[in-house]
Amino acid sequence: MCSCPCAAGAVVAAPVVLGAAGFTSAGIAAGSYAAGMMSSAAIANGGGVAAGSVVAVLQSAGKKSMAGLSTAASAAVGGVGAAAGYVASLFF
Repeated sequence: MCSCPCAAGAVVAAPVVLGAAGFTSAGIAAGSYAAGMMSSAAIANGGGVAAGSVVAVLQSAGKKSMAGLSTAASAAVGGVGAAAGYVASLFF
C-alpha cells in the first residue's frame, strides 16, 4: 500500500472536489458542472443516465463522501459547485 501523503490528500480532498463540481449528498446541484455532465450523458443515452457511467459513479461517490460532512458543510460545498458551474457556463 502506498504510504505517500498524496494518497491521504486525495481521500481528504474527495468530498470538497466532488462537492465543488456539484455532486452532493442531496443529488446533483442545479447549474453545476455535474448538472452539465448529467445533461450531456442523458442526451447521449436517449434521456437517461446509464448505471455505471462516469456521472453515475461520481454521483455515488459524492453521496458517500458527503455522508461524513454536516448538512451545512454539504450545502456550502454544493453551493460552490453550482456557482462554479455557472461561471464555467459563461465560457463554454
